[in-house]
Amino acid sequence: MDKVSRLTSENGVVIFSKTTCCLSYAVNILFHELRVEPVVHELDQDPEGREIEKALLRMGCNSPAVPAVFINGKLVGSTNEVMSLHLTGSLTPMLKPYQNMS
Repeated sequence: MDKVSRLTSENGVVIFSKTTCCLSYAVNILFHELRVEPVVHELDQDPEGREIEKALLRMGCNSPAVPAVFINGKLVGSTNEVMSLHLTGSLTPMLKPYQNMS
């Protein structure tokens, strides 16, 4: 979907989320602790949210499609993939260009 492509290409770190999803919240908190301010797009507050969710599933997101994390325009995955990358030390180097150092 054009909206997904546009958001992920124009912003370094994007999380597609839902306001009621505790896993989305956990991923968002992790990124803030790593000093990254992601663009968080809440699907349940977007009139096109269902279409975006279907597009994310077609792109390879697991069901449920949120959270869907994109870094540098590339789909990283959902909570399991993000946490695995974090635990192995691979997430921080991916986020380095987007970290707020202040």
